[in-house]
Amino acid sequence: MTTTKTASPSPAAKSRGGKSTREAILDAAMRLMHVHGYHQTSLDDVLRESGVGKGNFYYHFRSKEELGFAILDQIVATFVERTLEPCFADPTGAPLPQIRCFLDRVVQAQRDRQCRGGCAMGNLASELSDVHEGFRKRLASVFTTWHARFAEALAEAKRRDEVVAACEPDATARFVVASLEGAILLTKVTKDIGVMEQCVGELKRYLAAYEVPA
Repeated sequence: MTTTKTASPSPAAKSRGGKSTREAILDAAMRLMHVHGYHQTSLDDVLRESGVGKGNFYYHFRSKEELGFAILDQIVATFVERTLEPCFADPTGAPLPQIRCFLDRVVQAQRDRQCRGGCAMGNLASELSDVHEGFRKRLASVFTTWHARFAEALAEAKRRDEVVAACEPDATARFVVASLEGAILLTKVTKDIGVMEQCVGELKRYLAAYEVPA
């Protein structure tokens, strides 16, 4: 009697669309969780959306929780690479224009998505921070990094005498981050990009109030 061996799932296996299995799982899960949330997205939903079998899923991720952590890592990496770093890439650049660059990118991102989905990091923070300590800690570190980037830019502006002495970089940066998250939430609810544009306009005026006239 001839025994046929069952092939083990391969990390190089391709799913539909030519993506690697891991990429297909992550992309599908991110789409679903961005709309339905972490808890309302089941493993079966992810498998159906990605076209990946359960065996291949467990080759790459031991659990839904591990998948969630990987999604968060990818969201953060994309945010840093596409939105945050391009505006702060030049260490000799003027700090306040760099912050304004970032604000404009956030508005454009909401415009491109037609005000749908909100902030992926904010959505996860709202859903999971009170019920899952692992996610809470990771999300807190994300917002800390975002806040630190703004605070560093404002501190540099202060060293260059580009903002008045009354400007407190740490507090100002935290206010800007919190205000942006609130603006994204309002834009998601109203489905009106004008809300985001107005809020960002007010944030720019807030920053300009600290700016030393050229």
